[in-house]
Amino acid sequence: MDLLKLIFNVSDKEWKPVIYSFLYFFCLMSSYFILRPVRDEMGIQAGVENMQWLFTGTFVVMLLVVPVFGYLLKKIKRTILIPGIYIFFSLNILLFYALFQWLDLYFVSSIFFIWLSVFNLFVISIFWSFNSDIFSAEQAKRLYGPIAAGGSTGAIVGPILTSFLVGKIGVNSLLLISSVLLILATIFINLLIKSNQRGNERSLIHSADNNIWSGIKMMIQSPLLKQVGIFILLYTTISTFLYFEQAHIISQAFSSSNDRTFYFGTRDLMVNSLTLIFQFFLTGKIIRRWGITFCMMLVPIVAMIGFLGLGLSQSVYLLLTIQVVYRSLSYSIQRPAREVLFTSVSVDERYKSKNFIDTALYRGGDAISGWLFAGLASVISSLQIVALIAVPIALGWMLTGKNIGKIFSQKIIKFYKTGKAGPDENVVKVA
Repeated sequence: MDLLKLIFNVSDKEWKPVIYSFLYFFCLMSSYFILRPVRDEMGIQAGVENMQWLFTGTFVVMLLVVPVFGYLLKKIKRTILIPGIYIFFSLNILLFYALFQWLDLYFVSSIFFIWLSVFNLFVISIFWSFNSDIFSAEQAKRLYGPIAAGGSTGAIVGPILTSFLVGKIGVNSLLLISSVLLILATIFINLLIKSNQRGNERSLIHSADNNIWSGIKMMIQSPLLKQVGIFILLYTTISTFLYFEQAHIISQAFSSSNDRTFYFGTRDLMVNSLTLIFQFFLTGKIIRRWGITFCMMLVPIVAMIGFLGLGLSQSVYLLLTIQVVYRSLSYSIQRPAREVLFTSVSVDERYKSKNFIDTALYRGGDAISGWLFAGLASVISSLQIVALIAVPIALGWMLTGKNIGKIFSQKIIKFYKTGKAGPDENVVKVA
């Protein structure tokens, strides 16, 4: 235990919330990654030329979900609402289990693609918002690495379970396992709440703001959140361009559905294994040593190099290398660093603005960039030139990350001088 404390820099009082948060994220991501390879294959089966429609459908659903979540947030205690959301989604999975057996596969597949895209961003956004209630900015820099490793471990176990069990129990039965894992996540949420009852009850009660659309206003008015919003739009643009490049390259390289699914599974295993190593041993050290600014600029730099490479070659092996490096650094360095930003904002900003940024704004960026890619591909008809067009977008993304680091540093300096991060700060952090 002493060795683990030394490696992860965790105090005696922090062990329980860290372990519960780790297991919460593990169950959540295991549940998701059991379903993800199925979604990617369904996207290709629907036709790569039609994928922008799926992205648009996801965005529309997100616009409907965000105000509903805002309304529930002001009416229900978060100690009840957050576990309830996961139970709701677990029941959704059971519904899909029934639909896949009773209805036309193509119709259900399109709905499932959109639903899983909403589910993924929504539940993960809630996970990180909840952790921002539990841990301070100083704790987050130390602990978000090993906590995020719970998600990466689940992201490895999920595909392994899928590969091991799909031949024995079938695809539909995998949905039952995914639903059970989501229920387990709610158990660890409740344990995390109980471990945090001392001195932090107020931050877990309810939202102070009664306007369900106030998250958008807060984002526009906050210099930090505004830059984060721009950062997310550029991030989704680059990620969507890479996703569409992947869809075209893989659909041309592999004619068999099994071969494509195997590629996606292999890619996910490589990404998640590398991510896990970083999160366990390097994420906290990198964030503390190199700072938020470096962490926010790193992945955009990788994206610039990657798209320059795809502009020269459309090799499957090059694509795989770019995806593994890009996604592993996104998950292990950029995402934890980005979540540290929200430890310095108010409860309403943390849940309402963050949820809007992580869900509706994210999927809105997906939809817009999906149509942009489709338009460019139809006019230019060269994936290599489209890849080169992404390079200046990645440059703008990198500069936005630099601005975020500067604003956050100023905000933290102000917090330590005044003891107040902003006019609405009302969060009591766990000791």
